[in-house]
Amino acid sequence: MSELTIGELSERSGVSTSALRFYEERGLIESRRTTGNQRRYAKATLRRVAFVRTAQRVGLSLEEVADALATLPLGRTPTKADWARLSRSWRPRLDEQIRRIELLRDRLDGCIGCGCLSLRTCTLVNPGDYLAEDGPGAVRLQP
Repeated sequence: MSELTIGELSERSGVSTSALRFYEERGLIESRRTTGNQRRYAKATLRRVAFVRTAQRVGLSLEEVADALATLPLGRTPTKADWARLSRSWRPRLDEQIRRIELLRDRLDGCIGCGCLSLRTCTLVNPGDYLAEDGPGAVRLQP
């Protein structure tokens, strides 16, 4: 079997058919159409789907994944060397994401961060509701 149907790709990759169609609309994967207008995917698409899913798991957006895949020659499946190169380029962004999450964690215990004065401690942390000037939402928890 040199090509996979969308159902087979879904079963083998663990990704729903609707997600695969979405990936295709976004240019992350590609298929050819049969004379009956059915999608057929090269087996190598399994690796591209795994690449997309792994990149998403580390917190990258689909736009970032698309940008990364655009650096590869047209239609080529990412290799181990590609992943190493791309993951190095993502490292500063992921380090910043980790820093923001650690900051959020460290601030979480001390204040709800919303400026709404709904908790007793808010009157101590946010006297006069001065945080309202910073806008709505959890302003203390934003880095």
